[in-house]
Amino acid sequence: QVQLVESGGGSVQAGGSLRLSCAGSGRALRSYCMAWFRQAPGKEREGVAAIVGDDRTTYAESVKGRFTISQDKHKITSYLEMNDLTPNDTAVYYCAADPFMRSWSLALKTNGYLFWGQGTAVTVSS
Repeated sequence: QVQLVESGGGSVQAGGSLRLSCAGSGRALRSYCMAWFRQAPGKEREGVAAIVGDDRTTYAESVKGRFTISQDKHKITSYLEMNDLTPNDTAVYYCAADPFMRSWSLALKTNGYLFWGQGTAVTVSS
């Protein structure tokens, strides 16, 4: 069982930046696929960014060019650098991880991940 803990959320003004961190328990014997999802009030949880290995990444269209995902593949740890934030980015952000991603087409799908964190809130004011 892997436990994921997010940190780094908070309140920021539009145009600002935040860096989210996700720390997983245990040590990865292989590179996990890790991702960030978010859920705004009254909306479904949506995939924001995913990464596996050193350089395979994918992003939701709404965050491309503004968000950057990275990971420490030996520690089940990931980061989400968020720049040029807008009020539309306001949500609870969740970290997810899976040791055996069945298909990259699931990278931004909630059913692609076995382990989830409890979330960290991000509020962007205009």
